[in-house]
Amino acid sequence: MAKSQEPTLRVSGELATRLELANRLFFRLYQCANMLHKTGSRAVEAEGLTTQQWAVLGALSREGAQSGISIGDLAKYLMVTRQSLAGLISRMERDGHISVATASRDRRSRVVTMTASGRRVWQIQAQPKIRGYYEQVLTDFSINDIAHALHYLLKILENMKRLDDSEPSAED
Repeated sequence: MAKSQEPTLRVSGELATRLELANRLFFRLYQCANMLHKTGSRAVEAEGLTTQQWAVLGALSREGAQSGISIGDLAKYLMVTRQSLAGLISRMERDGHISVATASRDRRSRVVTMTASGRRVWQIQAQPKIRGYYEQVLTDFSINDIAHALHYLLKILENMKRLDDSEPSAED
């Protein structure tokens, strides 16, 4: 009995090279995300933070967000679902880094703000360690290298957002 094989799509030339490089690029992005979580969390673990909490505090420290941001807007900014943000918000509220209150304009909406304790952890304890982490990771990058990397990551992110916007979301 002959062994059946799945049909494979054969590509060659420039398309094959493009697909191979794309595969390598996206795998490296995946590895970078995992290593960011692992090594970034290690950098701020003494403050009781993870990279996800670091991202929330960073978002809340932005100009215009000091008076609070809705959970929906925070989820959009961080590009996560409300569901994945819910547990994180609960832990951070329990730890005293943030507070969650009902919005004054829309009683159905909840607004997240950084507490004085969270601000102290963010500004005094975490920021110096985060800056040190950046310096270690980007040690052999010039300013130009960093600008180019940021440019290309933003292009990828914009294309991913466009793809995401064209798909019906699980929350719809």
